[in-house]
Amino acid sequence: MRMFVNGQAMSGGSLNTALSGARLLGPAETAPRYRFYSVRDEFPGLHPVIGDGVAVPGELYEVTYEILREELLPREPPELELTVIELSDGSGCLSMRMRAESLTAPGVTDISAAGGWRAHMAASAR
Repeated sequence: MRMFVNGQAMSGGSLNTALSGARLLGPAETAPRYRFYSVRDEFPGLHPVIGDGVAVPGELYEVTYEILREELLPREPPELELTVIELSDGSGCLSMRMRAESLTAPGVTDISAAGGWRAHMAASAR
């Protein structure tokens, strides 16, 4: 199955080792139906919206249920949950998203205009 990642599980990120047995399909982007958030600048999360959404860049992987169950999901933070999202080509795939109750938690910032997690982190490092 396909899994879209947009934060620490991307190539070079601290969670990418969880996808070491998965096949990288390449860069991908969500449909412009999401807002994108930083949680304490530790990890990002996307959340679906009716209007004013953006396309979020990331990577697409082919994963097995075993990789998802044993490697990736146990390492995801509690602010995120597994869902199905829409990609820019109209297809669907699995992804993590912000839990609605986490959107107003301390340290959560809307970074939708940043251009993705890597761009946000590079700007934060300046």
